[in-house]
Amino acid sequence: MSDTTPAAAAEVFGERLPLAEAYHRSLATTAAERGFIGPKEVDRLWERHILNCAVIAEAFEPGLKVADIGSGAGLPGIPLAIARPDLSITLIEPLLKRSTYLGEVIAELGLDNVTVVRGRAEEQPKAAFDAVTSRAVAPLGKLAGLSIPLLQGGGYMIAMKGESVAEELERDQKEIAKAGGVDAEILTVGASALEQPTTLIRIQRKKKGA
Repeated sequence: MSDTTPAAAAEVFGERLPLAEAYHRSLATTAAERGFIGPKEVDRLWERHILNCAVIAEAFEPGLKVADIGSGAGLPGIPLAIARPDLSITLIEPLLKRSTYLGEVIAELGLDNVTVVRGRAEEQPKAAFDAVTSRAVAPLGKLAGLSIPLLQGGGYMIAMKGESVAEELERDQKEIAKAGGVDAEILTVGASALEQPTTLIRIQRKKKGA
């Protein structure tokens, strides 16, 4: 563990900590140089980005097929893939420069449980995933419309959201229902590792005939 790696990272990543450190280096250099990470974010990559995303692993059952839509520089999909090698993760990113970077970084880290797809969420095969995750992609109603069609019946969208998620949920209930979403639940994860736990919203895709 390097001097700049927080102790919480060892707790979250365990024996795969060197992969997380390599990803941190890539974000701080290559991703920052290409403009995917703002200059002010480089000093707080661990807390605000990598660990904040990795702790969502708590919300996923074993062995799921997961899509990360609008993956950007790989958040939350790459920290999740490092923390949970049992998950099969597809990073979906429409922009060429970002999808190119994603391909480079997963090859560099040797993440054999991760695939990159260049494209928009709405262009992907329907009902192809057990879970769909995202971070800072769209307001909740629109996000449900992008995420839920990708799920098999009974699957979950598990989206990172801010503290205003309860208001979003109340405001966008009709859009969520229209997309086939049921049983929305707000939860926090990472309380043992982070000063500020990560807030998630989990919404199930209605099962056929339910």
